[in-house]
This record gives sequence, structure tokens and C-alpha cells, in this order.
Amino acid sequence: MKSVVPQPSPAVVLLAKQLGQRVRAARVRRKLRQEDLATKAGLSRTAIEAVEAGKLTTGLGTYLQALWAMGLTGGINVVADPGLDRDGLALELDAQTMRVHVGGAVDNDF
Repeated sequence: MKSVVPQPSPAVVLLAKQLGQRVRAARVRRKLRQEDLATKAGLSRTAIEAVEAGKLTTGLGTYLQALWAMGLTGGINVVADPGLDRDGLALELDAQTMRVHVGGAVDNDF
């Protein structure tokens, strides 16, 4: 029996491609060849190619190494920052204001 591998959503594929394009643009602006960035990041040239292609099978660490080597990790701290998650904060506040329904009479007879 073949195992079914779920396909990533088109939105995720697009985000990965856009990130790859941004990494490539940053590398080109710095006048670095893929080999130069790979050496600086401690990666292979094929790893840099995969990052720039936005391949979803490329590990997060590889993306982070490439960004670090170009001094572009500052913005990573805002990705999924709980303090900036408006929907999550709204849900949390909504859950805190919900009342608890007690199911019956409380027996305080000790």
C-alpha cells in the first residue's frame, strides 16, 4: 500500500518561492556568487540553490544560515511573535472572559 504524502498548499509554495527570491536578491545586491555565500554560510552551493528556489524540502536551518551569512536575521524575531499575533491575542482574551458553568449544586458538607 502506498503512503500518501500531503501536498503543501499553494500559498505555502508561493511564500517559499518569494523567500527564495528575496534571498537571491540580497545575495546579488551584495555581489556574492552562490559559491561565495555558500562558503560564508558553511553550506554547499546546491544548498544555496535550493534556498533561492524556495524548495520546501530544504531545512529551516539552511535558510537561517544563508540569511545569517548576509546579516539578515534581525527580522526573524518578529516571525510568529506572540505579542504581534492579533488573532491569537483576541482568542486568548475571549477565552479569559468566558464564564464557567457549574453543573450542579456544590456540596460543602465536610
